[in-house]
Amino acid sequence: MAKSSSLNVRVVEGRALPAKDVSGSSDPYCIVKVDDEVVARTATVWRSLSPFWGEEYTIHLPLDFHHLAFYVLDEDTVGHDDIIGKISLSKDTIAADPRGIDSWINLSRVDPDAEVQGEICLDVQMLEDARGRCLRCHVLQARDLAPRDITGTSDPFARVFWGSQSLETSTIKKTRFPHWDEVLELREMPGSPAPLRVELWDWDMVGKNDFLGMVEFPPQVLQQNTPRGWFRLLPFPRAEEDSGGTLGAVRLKVRLTEDRILPSRHYQPLTELLMESVLGPAEVGTPVLLGSGWWPPLLQGSLRGSFVVGSQDPGPPLLPPVLAQEDTASPLAVLEELTSGDCRQDLATKLVKLFLGQGLAGPFLDYLTRREVTRTTDPNTLFRSNSLASKAMEQFMKLVGMPYLHEVLKPVINRVFEEKKYMELDPCKMDLGRTRRISFKGAPSEEHVRDASLGLLTGYLGPIVDAIVGSVGRCPPAMRLVFKQLRQCVEERFPQAEHEDVKYLAVSGFLFLRFFAPAVLTPKLFDLRDQHADPQTSRSLLLLAKAVQSIGNLGQQLGQGKELWMAPLHPFLLQSISRVRHFLDQLVDVNGEEEAGGPARALVAPSVIVREGYLLKRKEEPTSLATRFAFKKRYFWLSGETLSYSKSPEWQMRSSIPVSHICAVERVDEGAFQLPHVMQVMTRGAAGGLHTTYLQCKNVNELNQWLSALRKASAPNPDKLAACHPGAFRSSRWTCCLQAERSAAGCSRTHSAVTLGDWSDPLDPDAEIQMVYRQLLLGRDQLRMKFQEDPSTDSSPEADAEKDSGATEGACPDALARQREAAGRLLEVLADLDRAHEEFQQREQQKAAPGPLGH
Repeated sequence: MAKSSSLNVRVVEGRALPAKDVSGSSDPYCIVKVDDEVVARTATVWRSLSPFWGEEYTIHLPLDFHHLAFYVLDEDTVGHDDIIGKISLSKDTIAADPRGIDSWINLSRVDPDAEVQGEICLDVQMLEDARGRCLRCHVLQARDLAPRDITGTSDPFARVFWGSQSLETSTIKKTRFPHWDEVLELREMPGSPAPLRVELWDWDMVGKNDFLGMVEFPPQVLQQNTPRGWFRLLPFPRAEEDSGGTLGAVRLKVRLTEDRILPSRHYQPLTELLMESVLGPAEVGTPVLLGSGWWPPLLQGSLRGSFVVGSQDPGPPLLPPVLAQEDTASPLAVLEELTSGDCRQDLATKLVKLFLGQGLAGPFLDYLTRREVTRTTDPNTLFRSNSLASKAMEQFMKLVGMPYLHEVLKPVINRVFEEKKYMELDPCKMDLGRTRRISFKGAPSEEHVRDASLGLLTGYLGPIVDAIVGSVGRCPPAMRLVFKQLRQCVEERFPQAEHEDVKYLAVSGFLFLRFFAPAVLTPKLFDLRDQHADPQTSRSLLLLAKAVQSIGNLGQQLGQGKELWMAPLHPFLLQSISRVRHFLDQLVDVNGEEEAGGPARALVAPSVIVREGYLLKRKEEPTSLATRFAFKKRYFWLSGETLSYSKSPEWQMRSSIPVSHICAVERVDEGAFQLPHVMQVMTRGAAGGLHTTYLQCKNVNELNQWLSALRKASAPNPDKLAACHPGAFRSSRWTCCLQAERSAAGCSRTHSAVTLGDWSDPLDPDAEIQMVYRQLLLGRDQLRMKFQEDPSTDSSPEADAEKDSGATEGACPDALARQREAAGRLLEVLADLDRAHEEFQQREQQKAAPGPLGH
């Protein structure tokens, strides 16, 4: 049984932050740490005391993580960044509510004595002799200690307390991974039993020593089971001081998903129930190929005319009709009723991945959109709500179409960021003084600024529209087929001539309004840029996004509303609309036989490049070169098969590292080369020897993204390393632990389980269906109350009628009966999964043996 743990973190916004700059403002950003390892950094929001970040991360973690911390800092061009405050959340706090945390939290001051990290290895024995009892504390080593000195290291020593006695180890200079191997003996003094406390300190020649952390063991532990092993260092116990909001607050959304994934056979009944919603009960797992693709067998009996599977179809493709009545009784329909808000978005993501893994994403989305179309009477409101259908289509486009989005938009988005042109059409927002400052021709008129801005906007919009309408062949076939199904469904539901545009709007509403326009507005959230835009560029992107949105609406709202100042752009938009219509016609002109159903497959083929870009690579065993000159710029490509590199993207000669040889990918301490953002890729050769490649990234986000991508690519590899050296072997010793042997065992744990979730994550059907099971657990009581009769209540006909009307308002008796049947089957499946989890948990507890409190 596999175990998984993931954190979904959204750093939304801040408010009332203190001003750290002389201008009376700040340039805030947020760092996210898990157990003192930086896993993410938001972009800097310039000149703001109420920044909006809106950045979301999915962090895959080991099950034994302890706490999550958020640090808000003010970025400074010169000198060190200023710390504004922090928020610390323990694992227990996050896990207390299965729905997670969604609230404003005040920032607290950063106490240096509370900023501890790392672990210590101890072996404690209680001995007795003629003189009485003696405590023998063998202090072996410590790892990953906090760097307290300006050099990025510490000078640690240990101090052991037992009762009124204390002893100290020697001091190990310039290391965060000290090896003491010293035995300290303390005699028991008269009085009540005393706890054992071991403190670590950083020795300073000038001033007081700096606290590095402590562990403490109560007397009963010393008497019953003396400590032996690795133990996590803790700060001195003290109540956390609330700043009372004087440091500002941050709105966070944090949810912990911690699961034990059962063997696949246990999820089969729930998977079949969900598949049955799409395929029908008789054909679960066996979709039938028709002329237009793969369609649910439950719809085949309603097709126009007759069709025999395997026969030649002389006519046009046959299509399933729009459902005459909304399906409210399937397990999927019941599941949608139990979710809302963020939970519905998470559910949509998991369901899309689940059906992708089964090769049934097309039929799944077709089923959801047909349900939505069936219950829609006004075409102007079609797909405007955050229904499961809308959310599922959004997530499907992100999962399948992200490389396509990058190919279409990235060149123009990069131009906007690099050129930093001033553009403004709204007279209320025009800064004529700013334009004067960059021109020596005097203050321009409002008309001049508008004309110049119009030329710049069309200069960017033209290439955007050209790239979109010319991208038919690059759009993933799976997306094209889903759009084809959507258009056909809408066309059948609204066949009237006055609704001619609805079939176009249904597709463009997703592709333009929910995919292209949001990516133009916030490129960082779609991985198009590493940083948020500055205020000026952000305004330019907003204008471009509004224009793309108007094109997606086919110009239906031009000249309406409050933004009449967009009128100068209308001629260009109207000219683009006919091209977009033609593009949408071409987009859905696709043969679906190969892509609609087909076998299950990975989102990303092993040969597909999942990450690429320039990195600095350390030369092999440089001898005389200075450290920073030993790193050379190279262009890297990562796929599921190789990590390859060359001098430039156009260079024909490439070197490569097989991904199957990678046994660890870890950070490197800054002190190893006096360089930040360095990582190491450790590989094992055919002879079994280890080789390390050092790579430097340009910032912490790029470092985290490469670490995550390499760890996920090498996740299936056997014989992964459990420990490594976070330093380098230089001057005949390791810079981290000071060991003199190159072959010395690693001094720090590896972190192969820590990765960032993104669109390229491999499909894991068992993990996806486990999340659906968890979602159903949250709504189990509601499921019982809403869809099932309570035998303890009045069973009179009047009570039944009242209960029926309250359970599903407006539902006919037959539909209500089917809903109750579906709910009953879901509850049975949940009960079976509950029992399976309990059985596996009992087995784990029986196998577990008592060990050290740490690791």
